[in-house]
Amino acid sequence: MSQPVIRTMQADDQEAVVHLLGESDPWKTLGYTKDNWNRIFCPTPQGRDCYVALLDGQVAGVAILKQKFLLGDYLELLGVAEWARQKGVGGQLLRHIEELVFERTKNLFACVSDFNELARSFYKKHGYQEIGPMPNFLIPGSAELLLRKTVGPARQKG
Repeated sequence: MSQPVIRTMQADDQEAVVHLLGESDPWKTLGYTKDNWNRIFCPTPQGRDCYVALLDGQVAGVAILKQKFLLGDYLELLGVAEWARQKGVGGQLLRHIEELVFERTKNLFACVSDFNELARSFYKKHGYQEIGPMPNFLIPGSAELLLRKTVGPARQKG
């Protein structure tokens, strides 16, 4: 099996990205539809850095990064196609994002749904700490958990 190739998202990737997200959880549970994703990726989110992971030439993952969030950057979305899970795509995409972020800032934030145990485990394995819950943030009865990975304080004493 080949290694994922990470590159900047292009307009031609929209259909594959929308399909990837529209067919998988946690987004289905959170109520996102293909129409929602088509609006978000029309063609790509403005003011965001968007990347795709290609596995054997197919879009296997997507990441959206917002710069300048809480003295760091915010990983708004990390998604991997169901057919590509457990093949290193998510880890490779996350490492790519971290390399970019930690060149310019000390903190990377993300959110994960409290019911998404696989994602919580994935982020924990990659060194993220759960900062705290935001109850009823996206859907009733569920919380989004703010996560943080850091390479040090944003400022130094003295």
